[in-house]
Amino acid sequence: MKVLVACEESQAVCKAFRELGHEAYSCDIQDCSGGHPEWHIKGDALPLINGNCEFITVGGVNVAIDGQWDLLIAHPPCTYLTVSGNAWFSVARYGNKALQRMEDRQEAARFFMQFINADCDHIAVENPIGYMNTHYRKPDQIIQPYMFGHPIAKSTCLWLKNLPTLVPTNIVEPERIHSKGRTGGYSGTSWFCRDENGKILSWNDPKTAKLRSKTYEGVAKAMAEQWGGETD
Repeated sequence: MKVLVACEESQAVCKAFRELGHEAYSCDIQDCSGGHPEWHIKGDALPLINGNCEFITVGGVNVAIDGQWDLLIAHPPCTYLTVSGNAWFSVARYGNKALQRMEDRQEAARFFMQFINADCDHIAVENPIGYMNTHYRKPDQIIQPYMFGHPIAKSTCLWLKNLPTLVPTNIVEPERIHSKGRTGGYSGTSWFCRDENGKILSWNDPKTAKLRSKTYEGVAKAMAEQWGGETD
């Protein structure tokens, strides 16, 4: 299979497909952090999503895709699409800043829909619960990392074209982290995470949004195993 994973710098999904022998590439405007520049395209994904394209990976590999991609997986930016940012759209409170944010939301929605409408027979588009649930339609599935072996609560919507919904592979108890750094139970908030050293990060730590935007390995593995076989 030839797989394009758009808007992915972590390469989690790309590597999961590669491990199963598929020809997968990640694409993002950022450098990759997954350690495989030979599989990473740095730049705008939109010129590539319909296939019939040529590109050079960051690692210097020349690639030509003849026809459609077999599978397109996209993680478009959610900054202006999440429900958590709705408060910033109050014109009465934020004036021109809110109006600009509305324009940014519309542009983000248009970007999202480019992936939905790509010329590809198998498509998965991922985003948190937010604007696209009503502006476009309800997702085909909402998954959580704790359904795939990670004790994290993070509602993730999947809009699917000619793909089955993901089957949970390892359901575990999600850890909740309270605002004062205490853990346990379901009474706390999930808008916290841990860094690579296990340190609890608050919601406004610059690292939090970046860490939570990455696809968890258990989810990526499920995508590769369950969608790779379906689209051979």
